[in-house]
Amino acid sequence: MDYSALADELMQIMHRFHKANPRKPLNAALQGESFVMQYLCHQQRKVLPGEISAEMNISTARIAATLNGLEMKGYVTRRIDPGDRRRILVEITPLGEKVGMKHFKEHMNEMVHLLEALGEHDAKEFVRILEKLQASAAKMMEDKQC
Repeated sequence: MDYSALADELMQIMHRFHKANPRKPLNAALQGESFVMQYLCHQQRKVLPGEISAEMNISTARIAATLNGLEMKGYVTRRIDPGDRRRILVEITPLGEKVGMKHFKEHMNEMVHLLEALGEHDAKEFVRILEKLQASAAKMMEDKQC
């Protein structure tokens, strides 16, 4: 099989997908303030900024800037950890939880709509194949670091 021809076809499809721009709401679910709020909602505990940074694979400086914006909006609070005054704990506020869950539901509806367009069989296959690709990409990155 000529995988290079198939890769070229995939790149063309991805380019057309990019031009259609259906991913704007989906990207929001995976980055920025929306991701941080959803992460905090699902953790249901106070977290360290470094945990968020590691989960998003971005710098702690970028997380600090995002948390500044969220704090100004009243969506999160940051407090010194009473058990270790060198650490800052981040917690979502009730308003932040409400907004975060609203965003989460909107993003889920977008994903459901895209999967419904595929039909049950293709949607399951698509998710299965994406999982396989993600595992392969993770292994490839791991191998490059060795």
